[in-house]
Amino acid sequence: MAKKQFKSESKRLLDLMINSIYTHKEIFLRELISNASDATDKLYYLSLSDENIEFDREKFFIELIPNKDARTLTILDAGIGMTKEELEDNLGIIAKSGSFAFKSENEKAEDVDIIGQFGVGFYSAFMVAKKVTVVTRKFGTEEAYCWESEGADGYTIREDTKEAPGTTITLTLKDDTEDDRYSDFLEEYHIRELVKKYSDYIKYPIRMMVEKTRQVGEGDDKKTETYKEQETLNSMVPLWRKNKSEITEEEYNDFYLSKFYDYEKPARTVHTKADGLVSYTALLYFPQKPPYDFYTKDFKRGLQLYSNGVLIMDKCEDLLPDYFAFVRGLVDSADLSLNISREMLQHDRQLKTIANNLKKKIKSELLAFLRDDREAFCKFYEYFGRPIKFGIYDSFGQEKEFLQDLLLFYSAKEKKLITLEEYVAAMPEGQDAIYYACGETVEKIDQLPQKEMIIDKGYDILYFTEGVDEFNTKIMVNYKEKPFKSISDSDVGEDKEAEEKDKEIFDFLTESMKDRLQAVKASTRLKSHPVCISSSGPVSLEMEKVLSNSPGENQFKAQRVLEINVNHKIFETMKALYASDKEKLK
Repeated sequence: MAKKQFKSESKRLLDLMINSIYTHKEIFLRELISNASDATDKLYYLSLSDENIEFDREKFFIELIPNKDARTLTILDAGIGMTKEELEDNLGIIAKSGSFAFKSENEKAEDVDIIGQFGVGFYSAFMVAKKVTVVTRKFGTEEAYCWESEGADGYTIREDTKEAPGTTITLTLKDDTEDDRYSDFLEEYHIRELVKKYSDYIKYPIRMMVEKTRQVGEGDDKKTETYKEQETLNSMVPLWRKNKSEITEEEYNDFYLSKFYDYEKPARTVHTKADGLVSYTALLYFPQKPPYDFYTKDFKRGLQLYSNGVLIMDKCEDLLPDYFAFVRGLVDSADLSLNISREMLQHDRQLKTIANNLKKKIKSELLAFLRDDREAFCKFYEYFGRPIKFGIYDSFGQEKEFLQDLLLFYSAKEKKLITLEEYVAAMPEGQDAIYYACGETVEKIDQLPQKEMIIDKGYDILYFTEGVDEFNTKIMVNYKEKPFKSISDSDVGEDKEAEEKDKEIFDFLTESMKDRLQAVKASTRLKSHPVCISSSGPVSLEMEKVLSNSPGENQFKAQRVLEINVNHKIFETMKALYASDKEKLK
């Protein structure tokens, strides 16, 4: 039988996946069990739309069969199975996911729990196996096929026999080495540990024949014998349905790592239940870092939505506003219909109630996070503060009252991130505005000459280092009746008396530079610096910079003002030149 070759890209990906993608070899069992669960879910989905298909959940399970003599581990399911073409497509091209294609081709496939959407999980088997054999029979057909491969060299597909639909995957384990004991994956205790650790929430029974002991006989004839008995290894009780007191932090973290494919434990876990007009349980996680595509158009926000433990949608966008898109997790509510469609969900009153409650809960947990562990929260905020800021800007201020207490900015006085509430609480008597300065980095803002007068008065300055920051002040206008004021506004440091005293020279300078500046003015904000540039009007210098980097033709320009320190020796030189050589002064 001719061996078929993986595509060249697949060969490289297989090698990369085996050696780099998965940190722990034991993860292979989680991936293969998840695939078996997917196959059963697909059959369940088809039964929803085809009255001729009977789906009795009690008859479906996943079976694990270790064989120490043959050094094989078999994973068996009674799911939908595959045709020869599907074997070729799904297993012949690495990173092409049959589950993903199934969901793409079936608009309502969000209704089932399709775990293996990335198309590489199956190949994790090669981390522990020198040969992988897949025997499968598609539901509704009589033909069965066998796919076999020993790794990147290629694979074969041949006709085979199988009594019932479903898929059987047999791994022939690698030989043990000094560094790796692959035979551990044939030990009952180790298999039990891995199932409990990674697959306890799988909703189908994961069964295995296990060895047990019992006492037989009586009196002097009493002895101990061993026997085999089939046992269900997973609880099938979703973690989120357990009482919080029964769940350890490690269990919460393990569930997150396996369910949401992260490599770091979450920054914070929120497990909440609500009873009333709408009853639901929510298990939410705040990641430590964003996924690689978080700030791209490909990222899709949303929580998994369950009804009575059955997945309705994998990414329910209506449960999360954009500014909380970083939250991962799930919601389970018995008040939602199993047959509800995605379009109906978008207008579902119960769903809107849940979403509104979750929004408030997430905010309160973020504030609690800030109080409980400020250092950790500030690290978290570095990654996820931007969407919160854009939440104010994108809603044109509709959400400003809700989000403003979550904003953090670097403080010139405190040398750390502080809230607006903390800034206002620390304002000295006589300060009537919240002062801010804009720049690309904290270091660059530190060098601004406009800071001198504000700092000398004992006022704090908030550093705005993101483009959206200043735009938000225009939308928010004020915080607790304290208006926002840029230290670079031209009216902050005007010296009317000095301007009037040397009116002629200032008029001369303004006229000489009218093609570049709106005006030249005397300044009281400067101490050691001779000059600075400020702006007047609604568009600041930083806002102009942001707008100039935006798509389309930028029609918004800042009105620049040159401010001169009349107490600096450079101004004395200018006055002397004005009297003796105006052309040189120009």
